[in-house]
Parts: sequence; structure tokens; C-alpha cells
Amino acid sequence: MNATPMTVPEPNWVLPARGRVAMFALIGAEAAIFTIFVVAYLFYVGKSLAGPQAKDVLKAPIFYSICLLSSSLTIHFAVNALRKGRNRNFSLWWCTTIVLGATFLYGTASEWHKLIYRDGLTISTNLFGTTYYSLVGLHGFHVVVGLICLGLVMAFALLGYVRQEHAERVDVLSLYWHFVDAVWVVVFTVVYVVGR
Repeated sequence: MNATPMTVPEPNWVLPARGRVAMFALIGAEAAIFTIFVVAYLFYVGKSLAGPQAKDVLKAPIFYSICLLSSSLTIHFAVNALRKGRNRNFSLWWCTTIVLGATFLYGTASEWHKLIYRDGLTISTNLFGTTYYSLVGLHGFHVVVGLICLGLVMAFALLGYVRQEHAERVDVLSLYWHFVDAVWVVVFTVVYVVGR
């Protein structure tokens, strides 16, 4: 009796989108850079011999942190709205994300202004100043880059160039913004909780 050979169906391989792969590669590289800055901050905090220390001058920016973390929700809602073809809702949620990100950036600028002009803490004052401005400044730079990208998408949306078929590309940009928000959780914990 001859056994009938079993046929195994060939797997249906689907390659991930190039944009998504590129963004994850960028996020991986950026995460490594942030790790170096976080470790440097933790290593040097409390070792300054002169000048103000973290516990003397830092106050946790709770409100501005809530603004930034909330922007992860609004950008998520924006991408979902675009996927469903609701362009008006997309624009509203996207604009809200920009406003929340800009509010956070204003909070960082206000804190720096106070630290420099009231407390006399600059990047060259002591080890704390050097590591603090380097770490928080690196994150702030990423927020600025993110806001520029979000602003460009908003401008294209207002001109009618962002449509439902572009949802995947917009979602790739949202991954970057989620990363920036996630990094802030780490930076906030290290600088305003552990480092004090």
C-alpha cells in the first residue's frame, strides 16, 4: 500500500515595510546613544565639588511631562483617524500633538532659563551641570526634530496632500514620537527621581 505524500503548504512570507524597518533601526541607534548619556549622568551625579547640585535646584516638571506623555495618545488617535479616512479628525489630533510637544519644550526652556539666570548653573559650572544639560538637551533636541517633522506633515495635511493611503507612512513617524516620549520617562526618572 503506497502512502500518499503529505503536502506542506508554503509559508506566506510578508516582508516588513522598509520605512518601519528603517525607523526601528534609527530608534535602536538612538537608544544606544541615550543609554550612554544616562549612564554618564548616573555616574557623575553627586560628584561635583562646587556649585549647585541636583537636589538644590531641580523641581520635577510634572505638568510638562504629562503634556509630553499625553501626546503619545493624541498621535495614536491621529493615525487611527487617518486610517479610517477621517482627515478632519486626523488634523485635530495631529495639531493637538504639536501643541502638547511645544508646551513641553516651553517647560524645558523655562527650566533652563531659571537654572542659568537664577541658580547660576551652566553646562560648564560643574559635573552635574555638564551631564544634566547634555542629557536633557539631547532629549530636547529630539523633541525639536520631532516637532519639525510633525509640523511638515501638518502643513501637507492642510494643503490636502495627506490622505488615507498615507497612513502607514504617518504611522512610521509616530513611532519616532512614541520613542521620544518613552525616553522622557527614563530621563525624568533618572534626573528628577533617582538623581536627586
